[in-house]
Amino acid sequence: MTMTPEQATWFAGTFDRLVANVGIAVLGKSHVVRLSIMAMIAEGHVLLEDAPGTGKTSLAKAIAATVQGTHQRIQFTPDLLPSDVTGVTIYDQKTGAFEFHRGPVFASIVLADEINRASPKTQSALLEVMEESRVTVDGQVHEVGRPFLVIATQNPIEQAGTYKLPEAQLDRFLIKTSIGYPDLASVEKILAGSANRNPSSALSPVITTSAVADMADLAATVHVDSAILRYTAQLAEETRNAPESRVGVSVRGAMALVRAAKVWAAAQGRHFVLPDDIRELAGPVWTHRFVLDPEAEFQGTTAEKVLARVLSDVAAPQARQPAA
Repeated sequence: MTMTPEQATWFAGTFDRLVANVGIAVLGKSHVVRLSIMAMIAEGHVLLEDAPGTGKTSLAKAIAATVQGTHQRIQFTPDLLPSDVTGVTIYDQKTGAFEFHRGPVFASIVLADEINRASPKTQSALLEVMEESRVTVDGQVHEVGRPFLVIATQNPIEQAGTYKLPEAQLDRFLIKTSIGYPDLASVEKILAGSANRNPSSALSPVITTSAVADMADLAATVHVDSAILRYTAQLAEETRNAPESRVGVSVRGAMALVRAAKVWAAAQGRHFVLPDDIRELAGPVWTHRFVLDPEAEFQGTTAEKVLARVLSDVAAPQARQPAA
């Protein structure tokens, strides 16, 4: 079953209401908010590379409040254990049975703050739950529920005492983006309301978590023409063939872009994907998946430059609306 134009109109209206509500707490960052909500509905995760104090925690709390979900924040440190993330089984002497105590990943929105400060073993504890939306402890499977969004952060400036995220984990993030500092007008509004240190607490929910799950299922029915699938595959192949790339975009990365483009199209009131959706989202969905040749990096090449050339070299198919 394919999404209907009427369903696309409802989806776009609801999406805009979600963005506007989160925007009350995260001022002047509409595009980042749209990307983050898109990632949640596409059932992916977000990696934010930002300096401290740019509103990452506010973003996570505001999204959770908007969808009537739960929120947990995990401060990643070198001594953090995997069980501190996923949970642990404890023997209850009163009942004589083992009881599972859920970790902070059992929340709708999980903020993994400074994820690159934890050991690789603890970082890898997030892999299964990010990919499968479940945790396995002592052979028992525990579902985390829907929606489930991990917003992980890392400081791009201070690298002392950090562990670089492996490519396998970077590939689990649907998008990588940056909030950045707000414009002058937004800063003035933030300062005017500085007495309220938790602006998301005043937000009213727009929809329920079950409605978000319904939106995710509906977005999956957005039509993608075979020409656009071929175009996406060609772009991914060109990133792998680029002389500056040691590793280009994987098949998982290509699938992630199509999944994101479906939500992006529906958020604009369309029940079909256009080549422009692919081109617009290729940056946040793909650039963190590149592994560049060290010599090319030394000469100033970036993943953004390689992707820009690939998008320029590969001809986009002609946009067309599916037949009714």
